[in-house]
Amino acid sequence: MSFIFNEYTSRETLLDTLTDQIATQLRAAVSDKGRAVFSVPGGSSPGPVFDALSNIDLDWPKIQVVLNDERWVPEDHDRSNTRLLRERLLVNKAEYAGYLPLYAPFDTPEEGLPALDDAIAAALPVDVLLLGMGGDMHTASLFPGADKLAEALADDAPNLLPMRAPGAPEPRITLSARALNTAAHKHILIFGAEKRTALEESQTLPVEQAPVKSVYDGANIHWAE
Repeated sequence: MSFIFNEYTSRETLLDTLTDQIATQLRAAVSDKGRAVFSVPGGSSPGPVFDALSNIDLDWPKIQVVLNDERWVPEDHDRSNTRLLRERLLVNKAEYAGYLPLYAPFDTPEEGLPALDDAIAAALPVDVLLLGMGGDMHTASLFPGADKLAEALADDAPNLLPMRAPGAPEPRITLSARALNTAAHKHILIFGAEKRTALEESQTLPVEQAPVKSVYDGANIHWAE
């Protein structure tokens, strides 16, 4: 499991470089295939990347955006990752991008998953994948101790799984490690000393304790203090 570690002198330099790389890779995918799939995280860290990308001239109608994972809450909820995307990425020039939801109006992700699965299966493989990492070494909703983690890490995992985990206040739905690893280009964005330490610790732990390891192979990790 080898990754490329990129350290930057400032967050601004990191964000500029990462945004440029993602835009270049999306542009190339559209040129080569006529379409591109861009999978993105929620949380606060990618917000500035979304802001910058939304103002870049890309053939956005040919780009489909899908979350890595979603909290099972309505799209207008404060904790919805979809809400973040609609406010930060799917605006300006990027308002014309396609969007594949990971939420449907059912009480549980188990009930809603069949309504989402076909569209995700048709969209794969991912062209450009942007991930975050928590201090507990989770990525997407692949949390240590999660109820379906073993299934999500399996080589024959389905594309989508419901997930419940200690420390995750609401149920989740997530792309599996197998689906995430369909990506032609993988980027992991982390900031700060705590996450740098977690990254170093993860390399000595089994994947069940550090699920982010499941996407390390071939990934570019971008870090700044």
